[in-house]
Amino acid sequence: MPVSGYASATIRSWHPCPHRVRVLPLRSESLIMSPRLLPIALLMTLPLSSFAATLPPPPDAAQKPHQVKAPHGAVRNDEYYWLRDDKREDKAMLAYLDAENAYTDAVMAPLKPLQETLYNEIVGRIKQDDDSVPYRERGWWYFSRFQAGNDYPVYLRAKAAADGTQGKDDQVLLDVNVLAKDKNYYSVGDMAVTQDNAILAYAEDDNGRRQYTIRIKNLDTGELYPDEIKGVSANLIWADDNRTLFYIENDPETLLSVRVKKHVLGTPASADVLVYEEEDDSFYMDISRTRDDRFICIGVESTVSTEMRCAPAADPKTFTVFAPRERDVEYNADHLDGRWVIHTNAPGADGKPAANYKLMTAASGATSRSEWKDWVAHRDDVFIDSFELFDGFTAISERSGGLERIRLLKTDGEEFVKADEPAYSMGFSTNSEADTPWLRYSYTSLTTPATTYELNTVTGERRMLKQQPVIGYDASQYVTERVWSTARDGVKVPVSLVYKKGFERNGTAAMLQYAYGSYGLSMDPGFSVTNVSLLDRGMVYAIAHIRGGQEMGRKWYDDGKLFHKQNTFNDFIDVTDDLVAKGYAAKDRVGAYGGSAGGLLMGAISNMAPDKYRVILSQVPFVDVVTTMLDPTIPLTTNEYDEWGNPEKKKYYDYMLSYSPYDNLSKQAYPAMFVGTGLWDSQVQYWEPAKYVARLRDLNTSNQPVVFRTNMDAGHGGKSGRFRRYREQAEMFSFLLDQLSVVPVNK
Repeated sequence: MPVSGYASATIRSWHPCPHRVRVLPLRSESLIMSPRLLPIALLMTLPLSSFAATLPPPPDAAQKPHQVKAPHGAVRNDEYYWLRDDKREDKAMLAYLDAENAYTDAVMAPLKPLQETLYNEIVGRIKQDDDSVPYRERGWWYFSRFQAGNDYPVYLRAKAAADGTQGKDDQVLLDVNVLAKDKNYYSVGDMAVTQDNAILAYAEDDNGRRQYTIRIKNLDTGELYPDEIKGVSANLIWADDNRTLFYIENDPETLLSVRVKKHVLGTPASADVLVYEEEDDSFYMDISRTRDDRFICIGVESTVSTEMRCAPAADPKTFTVFAPRERDVEYNADHLDGRWVIHTNAPGADGKPAANYKLMTAASGATSRSEWKDWVAHRDDVFIDSFELFDGFTAISERSGGLERIRLLKTDGEEFVKADEPAYSMGFSTNSEADTPWLRYSYTSLTTPATTYELNTVTGERRMLKQQPVIGYDASQYVTERVWSTARDGVKVPVSLVYKKGFERNGTAAMLQYAYGSYGLSMDPGFSVTNVSLLDRGMVYAIAHIRGGQEMGRKWYDDGKLFHKQNTFNDFIDVTDDLVAKGYAAKDRVGAYGGSAGGLLMGAISNMAPDKYRVILSQVPFVDVVTTMLDPTIPLTTNEYDEWGNPEKKKYYDYMLSYSPYDNLSKQAYPAMFVGTGLWDSQVQYWEPAKYVARLRDLNTSNQPVVFRTNMDAGHGGKSGRFRRYREQAEMFSFLLDQLSVVPVNK
């Protein structure tokens, strides 16, 4: 999981998670209202309620009857269904979003000085001239560089010197600042360099919808080839001939990754050859190279099943299935030193599945599970997350007791990479070469900025390669804790906490509680350059590691999805109650924060326990669960039936309807809310939060402010560029601080 403010450059192919994942896209504001004429010192001490009389009324969207029908006969009325426009062109819809943005501008105007203060604090902590940690691959060192005042990185490489160290002559691969010039949004996805190091393919997105265009560059001459391939995912792999590029074509409507094609340099995209087409629309797809570069593999994955097919990278004409897909059997294989190593939950000889996964091995020519042999056994108390192969050892990323750790398997035994704090995050960094005794790994915590180490697995020597520079930050002035809260069903939920040294647990502090709780994605504690502004003002920041994630193993995930989804919401509320009871926060000074599927969490807890939260921050929230999951034309729907359920079946429909935030809004007093979205979001379509806010305005009986910010130029991840997002974060945090009556910074 990326850490805020920490740049990295990875040229190896990667697979962007397509789910409704945790994101922190944040919105900007502009309209100046009369309250700004008041003295700044006074503005920063008065809550927004003081300006209620000066504000225009909130937008009132028109209600238009519309029935949403399910195949089993259930019917629901959705009076705001008309806000959906797949083309983003409807004038009435756009006018409503503009009206909401103008209203947000008006509400937020008194907090403009605070927003500016927060922005300056955050940006002031960032070292603007900064390089990532270089890594070596095929005789070149790759890295990225941010330069002062620039929003985007420059991707570079340097030829390795005779002794293998990094040379002095840098070559620019891509200057993203140039590519993004005059664009409201721009992002480079995957980048892939040919095996002869001469040609770069990269995928770009200029609206945030994650429909990428492939472009190809000659690295010797700087020439951009005329080849252009549109409507693809950000996943690129070159064959060994240095002219054949494999990529994934998306369905133009659902945006699902459906076809693997191969493009030959210098030929039109219309001539590209179909390599593989996935007919089951519940599967995602990716392509990759094995560790030893011998094979190119196509992987397909659903929530409960995977399948790989591989071909020799030197002659990738025929892709052979590694092991046929089976429901409830997942696997991922890599190849080195003449054998496959497989990470899998496949059942053993006793028929019992390896819920927390195990490692198995197989010969190079294996084509079925019957040829796999056990290597690292399954354990009920240890979850194996991933592995990395080296010539002399194997590194395993795993979880035990809710914490990450790295286990090293060597010829003379095994050992663990050490951690120094009670709550932290540890994982593999870029290990691009297998023929080395050095393991690179990343380490961070709520108080420790992101740090890259390399460990010599033979001698035990450890080197710090880089720690995220944070100007003016002193880690010794902050404290991180790990506590356990007991949920209503008796299950103990881990919680990571951070606060400024000197904090007293006396039940008076303000607290922001964050969680996600879906897809088995674990929200591990990592440093945030923005959260320091909260801690310096005396706040507590808490991450609730609720069910639906995978912090405590696969069962933790299984107990928070499908018919167990209610556990996710209960856990979050019960953690709040416990932290308040233990004195970490005042009961009337708690804020809650979640994005995407975490926005579903925010919608659910605000319906279930609105009195426990003073303010809710909800970004790109997945709040219209039933209607979305009834529509297979919406991106991601069919892939996620095993996460949420298929509402075309009544038992799933009824259960999903019981917690869907949009459907469970009622006439009651809701807390203050800041809701954000992006017009071009492909993962949670903009109309979900738009409809949610419109209906919330009809039913809310409180006088607490509800603001809705739509970024008209971005998608699921918010605005592009490293500084723009801090403007957005400052706006949202100013709303939070105002609602929690947090005083100016306490130095």
